[in-house]
Amino acid sequence: MKIDRGIYFVAFLTIGFSCLGQQQIEKYTGEIERTYVAPKKIVWQSNDDEIINAERLLKEGKHQASTVNTDLCLMTNSEEQASILLDFGKELHGGLEIVTGMWPGTTPVNVRVRFGESVSEAMAEINDSTSATNDHAIRDWNIKLPWCGKIEIGNTGFRFVRIDLVDHDVTLHLREVSAISVMRDLEYLGSFKSNDERLNKIWETGAYTVHLNMQDYLWDGIKRDRLVWVGDMHPEVMTILSVFGANEVITKSLDFIAEITPSDEWMNGISSYSMWWLLIQHQYYLNTGDLNYLKKHQNYIFELLSKLESKIDKKGKEMLDGNRFLDWPTSEDSMAIHAGLQSMMVMTFEAGKEMAKILGENEKVVHYQNTIKKLNKHTPELPTRKSPGALMVLAGLADAKTVNDELLTVDGVKDISTFYGYYVLNAMAKAGNYMDAMSFIREYWGAMLDMGATSFWEDFNIDWTINAGRIDELPNADKVDIHKTYGDYCYVGLRHSFCHGWASGPTAWLSQHVLGVKVLEPGCKKVMLNPHLGDLQWVRGTFPTPYGIIEIEHQKTDGGRVKTTYRAPEEVEVVIVE
Repeated sequence: MKIDRGIYFVAFLTIGFSCLGQQQIEKYTGEIERTYVAPKKIVWQSNDDEIINAERLLKEGKHQASTVNTDLCLMTNSEEQASILLDFGKELHGGLEIVTGMWPGTTPVNVRVRFGESVSEAMAEINDSTSATNDHAIRDWNIKLPWCGKIEIGNTGFRFVRIDLVDHDVTLHLREVSAISVMRDLEYLGSFKSNDERLNKIWETGAYTVHLNMQDYLWDGIKRDRLVWVGDMHPEVMTILSVFGANEVITKSLDFIAEITPSDEWMNGISSYSMWWLLIQHQYYLNTGDLNYLKKHQNYIFELLSKLESKIDKKGKEMLDGNRFLDWPTSEDSMAIHAGLQSMMVMTFEAGKEMAKILGENEKVVHYQNTIKKLNKHTPELPTRKSPGALMVLAGLADAKTVNDELLTVDGVKDISTFYGYYVLNAMAKAGNYMDAMSFIREYWGAMLDMGATSFWEDFNIDWTINAGRIDELPNADKVDIHKTYGDYCYVGLRHSFCHGWASGPTAWLSQHVLGVKVLEPGCKKVMLNPHLGDLQWVRGTFPTPYGIIEIEHQKTDGGRVKTTYRAPEEVEVVIVE
C-alpha cells in the first residue's frame, strides 16, 4: 500500500466550491421550516357524480380563502361517498392545509382525512386486520372544515392523503389541499455521484430519510415511533456526519437521553443502546474535534463504562442484563444476541480507551486495555445470523474473510435487516469484498425504490417483493399488498414505518468506502482517501469537515488504476492510498 501526501493535491471542480472551505464552520443547526407541497397526482377518486373538477387540487396554492367562488373542486355524496386520494410525490413530515370555498348555509362540513406512507395505508381502516394505528402520531382524523376558510391538521409521516366527505345533503367546495412539509433547512454538504444512477439514488434516499427524521430531536421514524432510540441513532449519525456535518440534533439527542437515564440504568432499557451512545460520542469527537462536548459528558461516560465492566464475568464473557437486543430479526436467537453483545463490549471499550486517552485519563487507558484483553479471552461461537457475525468481524473476534465467505455472502441479501445492514456492509469491506457489498446495496435497498419508496423502511425482506404491488398504486387482488401483508414484531402490517433513519447505512458506507473518506485525526485534521470503485468507472463527491468541504474525484484509467484528484481546506491534511 502506497501513501502519497503531496502530488495529488490539485484544484478541480472549482465551479461552486464553497468559500466555507477556507474557514472553520460552526455547528449548523438548520432552522425548522414549513414548506407547502402541492399534490402531484390523483391516485383515485369516487365517480364523477361525487367529485367535479378534482384536477383543480393539483395546482399550486395561494394558501388564502377568497370570495371568488370559481374554479373549485366540488364534492357531493350521492350513491357512493365522495372520496379522493392524493399523492404528494414523496415521503414528507408535517401535516395538511385545506382551503375551502363558499357553500350555501355557512355550516362547517365534516370530513375524514387519512394520512398514509403507502396508498394501502391511506385507504385503510384502523383495526387489527390491517395493523393500522394512530400510535405516536394521528393518521386518521374526523374534522370540521370551515366555510370560506382555512384549516391545518396533522403532524406525521406521509406521502398520500385520502379525503372523504362525511356529511350528506351538502356540497363541499375545496379550493386547495396542500401538504405542509416540516423539516430543517439544511444544505447537503456531502454528496456522492457515480456512473451508476441506482447507487446515486440510494445515497440520496438514505440522506433524505435521515433528514426527515432530524426534527426537534433525532427520531427513529416520522410516523412511528418519533422517539430518541439510541441504537437507531448510530447509523443515522454516521449518515449525518457524511452529509450534513456537525448538527445540533446529534448533541441535543445525546444530551436528552443521558439526562433522562441515570448512568446505572440502560438507555431505552437496552444494554446495547447504552453502548451505541458511547460509540456515537467517540465518533462525534473524531469528526468534529469538539473536546468541550466530550468533557461535558466525561463523568457519565466513565460511570457507564464502569457499569458495563461490572457485567463481565471472570472468564471475560458478557453477562449484560436489561433488554438484550441487537435488531429485530435476531431478537429470539440467544446465541446470536450473545455474540453481538460480546462484540459490542469489545468495540465499546476500544472507544472508551480512546476517549480516556483524549481526556488525559491515563490510568483508565491502561485499565480499559486490560478489560479488552479480558473480553478477548472469550470468543463466542460464530452465529448463523449475519448481524452478529458482522459485529464479530468489526470487533476483531472473527476472521473477516472467513465470516464473509461462510456467512455474510451466503444466500445473498437474505437475513439482512435495514438497521444492521450497515454493519454487514462494513464487515464485508473489512474482508475486502467491496464488489458484493455494492451489489447488496443495489439489490436490497434498491428493491425498496423499485416498490415505489422515496425513503427507506423500518425493515425489509427481499422475498416480500415476489408478486408484490408498488406502494404508490392501489392494491389489487392479483398482487400482494406489501405494506399490509408483511412485517413482524413491532412493525406488523400498516404499523410498519416507511421512513426509518436506521436504514440509511448505504449513504454513510458509500461515502466512507467508495468515495473512500476515512477520518484519521479529530476534527478531520487528517483525512485518508482510500477509494474502492468496484465495477464503477468514476465517482465524485464531497465530504463535510469543520473547516469546509473536501471535493473528491476518482477516475479509472485505461489500465484499471484509479486516479484521484481532490481539493480540501488548508487546515485539512489529506493522504491518499494508491
